[in-house]
Amino acid sequence: MKPQSTLTLGLLLTACVGFIDAVGFIELGGFYTSFMSGNTTQLGTGLIRADLVLLPLGLVVMFFLGSFAGSLLALRGTRWGPSLVLTFVIAMIAVTLALMLAGIPASGAMLILAAGAGAQNATLPFSGGARLGTTFVSGTLFAAGQDLAGAMVGKVPRWRWLQHLQVWASLLLGALLGAAAYGWLGIWAVLVPAAVYAAMLLGFAVKSPTA
Repeated sequence: MKPQSTLTLGLLLTACVGFIDAVGFIELGGFYTSFMSGNTTQLGTGLIRADLVLLPLGLVVMFFLGSFAGSLLALRGTRWGPSLVLTFVIAMIAVTLALMLAGIPASGAMLILAAGAGAQNATLPFSGGARLGTTFVSGTLFAAGQDLAGAMVGKVPRWRWLQHLQVWASLLLGALLGAAAYGWLGIWAVLVPAAVYAAMLLGFAVKSPTA
């Protein structure tokens, strides 16, 4: 089982990425900034049907590069790893908005958000139990069912499966809020999760040891 503070932080991170992914999904007309399984399926069908290919391919590549950059920052940053990763994620949001202001189409500008989504997965280290702060929940739902079965036969903590479902629910809530905010603010809705990331960054800075 995860400590409550770590679980809360992870759920907030997952809600933020659900928020951004909903904004991206609407802005890009059915493509994702964080759900690479969906983009990969669309890439495969696009290749066969001679349909749109460059956008899903670009999103997958940028997500991969972002995951590399975020992991490198987390591994090289030691105690400052989470702060460095969140700084990178915030920077990707800022670059995306700057490109949109410069007149770059969403299909180009929002590739940067995919890099930020890939990086976010490296914010919290995985140490067993629920995988927190990530941008994908297919494995989380499987883990919930797996842990429920394990709990029934006494192999895992009795209520751990509920933590996995909380991660899924946080992504859903974030997507609901993101879709609603997009109706009011358009692409600028991503400033809401950016503010949450900034608050987390400040919290990390305050709590990080000085030596």
